[in-house]
Amino acid sequence: MAASIREKQTAALKRMLNFNAPPMKNTAAEPVWKVLIYDRFGQDIISPLLSVKELRDMGITLHLLLHSDRDPIPDVPAIYFVLPTEENIQRICQDLRNQLYESYYLNFISAISRSKLEDIAGAALGANAVNQVTKVFDQYLNFITLEDDMFVLCNQNKELISYHAINRPDIMDTEMEAIMDTIVDSLFCFFVTLGAVPIIRCPRGNAAEMVAVKLDKKLRENLRDARNSLFTGDTMGAGQFSFQRPLFVLADRNLDLATPLHHTWTYQALIHDVLDFHLNRVSMEESVGSEASPAGARPKKKNKKSYDLTAADKFWQKHKGSPFPEVAESVQQELDTYRAQEDEVKRLKSIMGLEGEDEGAISMLSDNTAKLTSAVSSLPELLEKKRLIDLHTNVATAVLDHIKSRKLDVYFEYEEKLMSKSTLDKSLLDMISDPDAGTPEDKMRLFLIYYITSQQPPSEADLEQYKKALMDAGCDLSPLNYIKQWKAFTKMAAAPANYGSSGVKPMGLFSRVMNTGSQFVMEGVKNLVLKQHNLPVTRILDNLMEMKSNPETDDYRYFDPKMLRGSESSIPRNKNPFQEAIVFVVGGGNYIEYQNLVDYTKAKQGKRVLYGCSELFNAAQFMKQLSQLGQK
Repeated sequence: MAASIREKQTAALKRMLNFNAPPMKNTAAEPVWKVLIYDRFGQDIISPLLSVKELRDMGITLHLLLHSDRDPIPDVPAIYFVLPTEENIQRICQDLRNQLYESYYLNFISAISRSKLEDIAGAALGANAVNQVTKVFDQYLNFITLEDDMFVLCNQNKELISYHAINRPDIMDTEMEAIMDTIVDSLFCFFVTLGAVPIIRCPRGNAAEMVAVKLDKKLRENLRDARNSLFTGDTMGAGQFSFQRPLFVLADRNLDLATPLHHTWTYQALIHDVLDFHLNRVSMEESVGSEASPAGARPKKKNKKSYDLTAADKFWQKHKGSPFPEVAESVQQELDTYRAQEDEVKRLKSIMGLEGEDEGAISMLSDNTAKLTSAVSSLPELLEKKRLIDLHTNVATAVLDHIKSRKLDVYFEYEEKLMSKSTLDKSLLDMISDPDAGTPEDKMRLFLIYYITSQQPPSEADLEQYKKALMDAGCDLSPLNYIKQWKAFTKMAAAPANYGSSGVKPMGLFSRVMNTGSQFVMEGVKNLVLKQHNLPVTRILDNLMEMKSNPETDDYRYFDPKMLRGSESSIPRNKNPFQEAIVFVVGGGNYIEYQNLVDYTKAKQGKRVLYGCSELFNAAQFMKQLSQLGQK
């Protein structure tokens, strides 16, 4: 199978850190010691992919931000990894003048313009440092990979290309052009790194179409300039792709506004929804022990803890898409097996009367030695296991607290019913006015989903009643103003998205499943099991990938940058289904859709689907953008 995008971007970074030479095979040789200078963008690209230890293994002794105060280190080569912005270029020129390092390897995250290159050259001449600027490279790495099959465009100034930015009513054409150029620049980098020229499909008449047109033009220009094309020979020859080219589906967030507001039930999406989960790192406050502090004492300060959820974490890889109850159960099982192993080591020591002895004395005994040696040698492994178990125990407990205090299981089940148009066992008004269920935000999300998915909007009288209930619950109604305009507008444009007949089967309450010795007190939380159903984005992908005819996607535009004359047609040239596809949502994406695509791909033999989005937001962040739009 072709290498994943995570592997490709990591390989590109490693090559860059090795002065743009392929990393050496013989690991015995000492690496060249060097410093890495990045800006915030470079930091965001590197941090999900390479740990500090891996950087050190590659000879990076120091990694510093470009705009921090840095001391001169005159006998060390420096590798720069920055965006070619005006201020970054000026800072690099200043470094050259101050003669901070022995030699400079300048790597730009996306292509640098001719004029900026000349600025650097001028500064190098002036500082008499021309021969110290060893190499200048365009890396084309301007996107962030979060999973083997998921990427997001940027994290630093994501508000510049957010849903809010694209859908502002007062946006000017020039601003829109700039946003589209930013998105296209990153997508171009993505395809250069992937080493493939895609076939592009997109809907008509929205932001996704603008991106498609620009991307097609940019890829075409690059392919036409045969001498400097980034898609020739060496990148392509490695046989990274099967002979077939990937399909690139551009979708617009407006096609489905319900999913990003939906309460969710799978582990990764729940973490993103209720905790602070950012570039694969969860930050949470540690609850300090519950012993009462003496009267009048200052309340204890909560410690911030952050955990990295990485590709190396097997438990995470296996369970990030599982329903939460299953995760809680698995954490418990892991904990039990770990305790059993730990007890085994203790038992062997006590049999041999060696509780307090040092390891040296142990090794002299011959009888139980073999057993003990194996037990002791598995200690580092055990400790790593223990760390991961603690991590997931803490994270899962934090998630569970949210589920219980906000009744998220009830919300999830209710919204699934709304989206699949099944019968409701409780009126929406009751849900909104129930003081125990959820925060004002949860209620607002629920109501917006109802409003978005309903065939015809509620009558004015009903709407007033709902509004009053929402106001009483303390909700901010500005998102509704925007959704109302949006719904009126899309009603003219297209039929509402169909969410498939999903169902959640409640499996009875948890208490039976969880044995009494469990860490997780699940009483009263519903054990919901998911049935596979496709969200709108997945359904569109399925139509285009399998070449199914469907009114929803039949008039999607078709671009093939490799065709010499850009014939505008929506008639696909090849009739074969695609094996590989990339779905990109302009205007922001979420882990619910990502998980849905992963599940869809699992069911299809030999297919691969990547999910990308211009930014990743959870429901709270999306609501904030909607309310800003609603206040206009």
